[in-house]
Amino acid sequence: MRRVAVVAVTVFLSAAMAAPALARPEKRFDRGSSTMRELTFGNLRDGYKIFREACKGCHHRGNDQGAKFLYTESKSMRAWNRVFYERYPACAKSGAWQSLSGDDLLKLNDYLFVNAVDAVDVNCYL
Repeated sequence: MRRVAVVAVTVFLSAAMAAPALARPEKRFDRGSSTMRELTFGNLRDGYKIFREACKGCHHRGNDQGAKFLYTESKSMRAWNRVFYERYPACAKSGAWQSLSGDDLLKLNDYLFVNAVDAVDVNCYL
């Protein structure tokens, strides 16, 4: 009986270790600069602060500006990259993004990319 239990545990652990691990991406391709960006803790922390201060002022529930409620999982990684590459949202066109530096926009994009709805799907990194 003990031998069966040991074999069962060994088989279970072997299968668990062979399964692909779900993890957040470590890099992001930035189409604007055609470079691969390292997703560092510092940049992600800064991106969170920018999102909280610059975006959530308008994009919160019940806002009176007519801005759509946004949270990090509102879009996929590819969609967040498209937002920043094409700059199609109304807030980008109205000039609200002009108060943010290019580096701030990259950090914001990094933060939203890493926390996107599909960020733990290992098949959708780029």
